[in-house]
Amino acid sequence: MLPQKETITRLLHELSGGQKQAFDELIPLVYDQLRKLAANCLFSERPGHTLAATALVHEAYVRLVDSDIAFEDRAHFYAVAARVMRRILVDHARANQRQKRGSGAEKVPLDEAFIVGRDTPDAVVELDDALRLLEARDPRKSQVVEMLFFGGMTYEETASALNLSPATVHRELRMAKAWLHRELTQSASAS
Repeated sequence: MLPQKETITRLLHELSGGQKQAFDELIPLVYDQLRKLAANCLFSERPGHTLAATALVHEAYVRLVDSDIAFEDRAHFYAVAARVMRRILVDHARANQRQKRGSGAEKVPLDEAFIVGRDTPDAVVELDDALRLLEARDPRKSQVVEMLFFGGMTYEETASALNLSPATVHRELRMAKAWLHRELTQSASAS
């Protein structure tokens, strides 16, 4: 039997070749890692988040199986899965923000509204906005952040997926973190 990494890559190539049944063989092999990715994505979320890791994995599964992405290898698959999970979290946060802004909300007299206080924007949405700006300025730095933090990939896996050296990944991450920190600090002080 082939080692698991090679089996995953083979199944991804079969899937890219149009063999949809390969996805059914692939999921048991990657489910634990997808669950770790989901837990990693949800780690910084507030307690009591309405989206559980299992639900996030299942939603990502549905989106991945319906996609026409030609997965190159295992690292590419996990990078795409991380991006899909990030999109799901951002979509979920944006939907919650819409609800907080009055969609179906009970009307409260103005004097009671001051007691409740003002909601702050969701951190996931702010981070996503900052990552989008970074992606527009420097796509590689954005990919490094996405793979390491949302994808839970190692420096070596990220380097392999992006055809970089681990030292370059480390350097890109340092620069991206500094840029994101500045961007998020500026947006917080502007609010």
